[in-house]
Amino acid sequence: MNETLKILFGLFGGLAIFIFGMNMMSECLQKAAGEKMKKILGLLTKNPLLGVLAGALTTAVLQSSSATTVMAIGFVSAGLMTLPQAISIILGANIGTTMTAQIIAFKISDYIYLFIAVGFIISFVCKKEKIKNIGQTIFAFGLLFEGIETMGGVMKPLAGSPFFTDLIEKVAGIPILGIFVGTLMTLVVQSSSATIAVLQNFAAQPCADGVTSIIGLAGAIPILLGDNIGTTITALLASVGQSKDAKRTAVAHSIFNISGAFLFVWFVKPYAALIQYISPKGNEVDVISRQIANAHTGFNLVMTLIWLPLIGLLVKIVMIIIPKKDGDSVVPVAATAYLDDKLASQPTVALHLVTKEVIHCGKLVEDILLKIREVSDKNEEKLSNDIIQSVEQEHAIYEKINDYIAKVFAEGVVTEEQVSASTRLMNILCDIDRIANWSKDITQLLMGKSGKKSKLSKEAKKDIRKAVRLILEMYAYALHVLVNEDETGKKNIQKKKEEVLLLEEKMRKAHMERVGQNKCSVKMTAMYNGILQDIDRMGNSCVNLVDMALENPGMELLIEEV
Repeated sequence: MNETLKILFGLFGGLAIFIFGMNMMSECLQKAAGEKMKKILGLLTKNPLLGVLAGALTTAVLQSSSATTVMAIGFVSAGLMTLPQAISIILGANIGTTMTAQIIAFKISDYIYLFIAVGFIISFVCKKEKIKNIGQTIFAFGLLFEGIETMGGVMKPLAGSPFFTDLIEKVAGIPILGIFVGTLMTLVVQSSSATIAVLQNFAAQPCADGVTSIIGLAGAIPILLGDNIGTTITALLASVGQSKDAKRTAVAHSIFNISGAFLFVWFVKPYAALIQYISPKGNEVDVISRQIANAHTGFNLVMTLIWLPLIGLLVKIVMIIIPKKDGDSVVPVAATAYLDDKLASQPTVALHLVTKEVIHCGKLVEDILLKIREVSDKNEEKLSNDIIQSVEQEHAIYEKINDYIAKVFAEGVVTEEQVSASTRLMNILCDIDRIANWSKDITQLLMGKSGKKSKLSKEAKKDIRKAVRLILEMYAYALHVLVNEDETGKKNIQKKKEEVLLLEEKMRKAHMERVGQNKCSVKMTAMYNGILQDIDRMGNSCVNLVDMALENPGMELLIEEV
């Protein structure tokens, strides 16, 4: 095979193994530690410094700044975190992502296959999900280094190519060109960690003397800066079609890295000298991988220290770039308010969004019950049409939530705890949807839209509205318990349920009295009893909602009320 083709195949094959290993390791770590990282992000955002620490720790553990960024964006979208808090986490994520380069700088080539073998055995033999995830993480860690070794092996012949060395000398001598190369590499590969790994491997190739790096640290730093710019463009592209807060977070990330690149490009040689001074000493080819990792860490630390006290300014800048419009906060009734398809691969965040959407759906049903209660002879035609339309809109959202949960499951990164939480959310959603459907039935019967020629008397309609008012009180209280986990909820809701049963008994008796007095048609008795049956079912669903909230206090339906 042609030597050039062998190099290209080896380079891209090694890169593919590296990226696969990196993604697999990140995915498995999210399964094993995602919930813990979510709690850390939630707790450590009270001030910007803690936010930075939370972002750095989460990214270092998950080995994915993208995962941390997506979590932060999701929390902002769900109303669980403010934009300044999200930006502080993004600053920390930039520090945390440098840990990948630090890990790569270790020379563990003799133990690669040991990691792969041990990881495979653990994941293959163990049945417990958490231990299996740990095994897959170790296996992916080994694959990551196998990809690095493959790339390093095929790059060795390049060091002896006069054409290639002349090209590298030009790139190394012109920092702006180096930044362009780094940006282009990250745009093509879509992973700054991968391009920095390639850079570390390439820089470790010796010149003819066998001691000096083919590019040197001063030549590698501009490419490193370009890698950081490239990853911001990737984030901007990923934010297209998302919420404005998601776009603002991506813009803040871009400003952070682009401003840093333009600042550091003027001090490449002094910065390289500083990094060489604080890094391990030895032959350049032996230590340059660690020097690049330290340069990457140093860049992000310095830029974080610069921007940390200026987070307020950064928020103002992104708000100017992506301004808020008057209609931004208005959510169409038929549309989902929180679900974001691009966050479905992050179950921790996605389930928070689902929870918010379920409560949003619940609020729509509360509005439906309120409309039924307000119906009078003067406005019944208009309100009945509004109610029926609202129920159809609610059911459309119900279907979208179910589809979204299915999409989250299809991503294949859901833990057992998340499966249980999803099941409880779906059960709650089903009861909410049932109440909406029964509301539609009652409305159609109440307004004479059931196909029956006879209509209910004014007294019967008045009694039904009274029962609906009681159901509305029960339902509103059930939503309150779902949001706040009120321990007194069960007793109160049961008391309301008993009131509904007593009222139903009185209504049946009153109806039969009206039938005897020819005030109501005999033909309406079955329909009237059907309405009472729907009201009874609605009361049962309200009790179910309270039971599900109180029996699962660890569900964490909402951190704050919608």
